[in-house]
Amino acid sequence: MKAVVLAGGYATRLWPITRHRPKMFLPLGETAIVDRLYDDIERDDRIGAAYVSTNERFAPTFEEHLADGPWNKPQLSVERTREEGEKFGVVGALAELIERESIDDDLLVLAGDNVIDFELGAFLDRFDKRHAPTIAVHDVGSRERAVSYGVVKLDDDRVVGFREKPDDPEGTLVSTGCYVFPRETLSLFTEYLEAGNNPDEPGWFVSWLHSRVPTYAFAFEEEWFDVGTLESYLDAVAWHLDGESLVDETASLEATTVGSNVHIMAGASLVDVDVEQAVIFPEATLERATVRSSIVDKGTALEGVALDGAMIGAYTQLPDGSAD
Repeated sequence: MKAVVLAGGYATRLWPITRHRPKMFLPLGETAIVDRLYDDIERDDRIGAAYVSTNERFAPTFEEHLADGPWNKPQLSVERTREEGEKFGVVGALAELIERESIDDDLLVLAGDNVIDFELGAFLDRFDKRHAPTIAVHDVGSRERAVSYGVVKLDDDRVVGFREKPDDPEGTLVSTGCYVFPRETLSLFTEYLEAGNNPDEPGWFVSWLHSRVPTYAFAFEEEWFDVGTLESYLDAVAWHLDGESLVDETASLEATTVGSNVHIMAGASLVDVDVEQAVIFPEATLERATVRSSIVDKGTALEGVALDGAMIGAYTQLPDGSAD
């Protein structure tokens, strides 16, 4: 079996934080989001090579990260795009990668911005049982949330209905960006695209696929976060920190109140600050500020501000009174 980690997007909903870094490298405790997937792939002996599919703009960042890491399986595979408007779409990019890397094996596909708490091995066990296309699904608990995902209808564990981002979802069970496709179904990506179908979201492909090939679901109850927005990222951080806070030993705190689920990184300086559920990047300087549900990027200097639900880009200067 081969694996693909999809990491070719530009994460525009998280700009300016992700304008110059892949969102997969946002910190989750002491490691990056994508590191959890690399670790899972490394542990399972059924997986051979793992291709990290990214774009030309972020390729050097991924290459450096892989070179510095402890993993043996992940290797870079670069699609020829440099900006949002050039993207092939996820299905198009996956079909191109299969051809580019001459993949002729069962294929595990993982969205690189996923934070998953289930055992990847259990997912692959389900695939081994059926040896048919298999998707990981999760009950998000509300139709309001379900509209953002592919909504799945099951008969036992077989997929009998799939609607991508419906306005009126029938249920709350959704696809989570984790798939396994048998070797003999890989040619269907090309067939799907040549028929003029939507190249953007894998869910459109699964919707087309399940009526042609028996497709099954692996339902899990463990936590799952699709990191695409400020809220979802901070929710993942809060889950990981579990109410605690992580403060680097080189950070300087003076007359500062650190609440729950706060990550303060190396060299940050906080003076007279009240901070709750936030991520403060290295070398940021905050004085006489309150920070709630926000990200403050590296090298930023803030004074006399109140932030709530904000994303402050790297090296921003906000003097006293310049923000609400």
